[in-house]
Amino acid sequence: MATALMDKRSTSAPTAKPQRHRTKTSRPSETRGAWILLSPYVVLLLVGGIIPVGYAVKTALEKPPTPLDPSGGFGGVASFKTVFTDFRFLDTFQNVFATLAIWLPIMMIGIVGLALLIHASPGRFGSTMRFVYYIPGALAGIANLVLWVYLLNPAQSPIEGFWHAVGVDTIKQAVAAPGHLPFILTAMMFFQGVGSWIVVVNGGLNGISDETLEAAALDGANAWQLAWHVKLPIIRPWLGYAALMNLAYGFQLFLEPQLLDQVASNALPDQWTPTQLGYAFAFSNYNFPAAAAMSLILLVITLGIGLLIVFRSGLFGEDDS
Repeated sequence: MATALMDKRSTSAPTAKPQRHRTKTSRPSETRGAWILLSPYVVLLLVGGIIPVGYAVKTALEKPPTPLDPSGGFGGVASFKTVFTDFRFLDTFQNVFATLAIWLPIMMIGIVGLALLIHASPGRFGSTMRFVYYIPGALAGIANLVLWVYLLNPAQSPIEGFWHAVGVDTIKQAVAAPGHLPFILTAMMFFQGVGSWIVVVNGGLNGISDETLEAAALDGANAWQLAWHVKLPIIRPWLGYAALMNLAYGFQLFLEPQLLDQVASNALPDQWTPTQLGYAFAFSNYNFPAAAAMSLILLVITLGIGLLIVFRSGLFGEDDS
């Protein structure tokens, strides 16, 4: 039967692709509706994006007031020079890149692998597993941090035996040991976010038509070939979106290292990430132009990487299916 269907597809006359006709002019009602839909986003973009960026550019070009010269004024690019020549600048980016190098691949492999397993297991079992994977995502923010502080403290942790076996007797030793923090942050952020992204990617998988999957199965594709050659190319925009948002979140790391530093009795560097360094410029050194320059540097880096992911993944491309 499968051979008959394949022969029928191969001998049937090719169907003409639907032609897309673009109207040169749109009706006034369509234009008015588009502006109504767009206006809330434009307002939010101005309030939360364009105006703060413009204010940051203005502040970064100012001269920080000092006791000798409290007037401030135009300072040119001196604030950027202050940031780039700070002895903590490169270390903060090394810390973030080390965390991203460990966390992002594990996160994406976990999201894709678990979403494919759920999609390949329809029915009650797949729905149950999707709910189980989502549960850790409910413990976001402070709740997730409290849970991990409990796990990382050998005096209270249910994995006390593991910590003693690796020679860790206090939470300070667990957190502040060289090289531990990127792995701890990876574990915290993975369990916090993987469940939510599985739901998002699973939504993309559910959008694949049954005819596409049946045609691939009739062509002889096994489960691995179906996932690799059919499902993954179709959900590439969803994967690009997940990579983009997680990358942005990783570059903005602030809360987790800041609070872990407090529970570890300030054993960690106060400026472990670029955002912590920007915070120190603003509220420890009272150098707001340098803090604004630091935020613009982060904006340029994340925007550049984000645009690369968007264009490479076809995140906002037209759906030709």
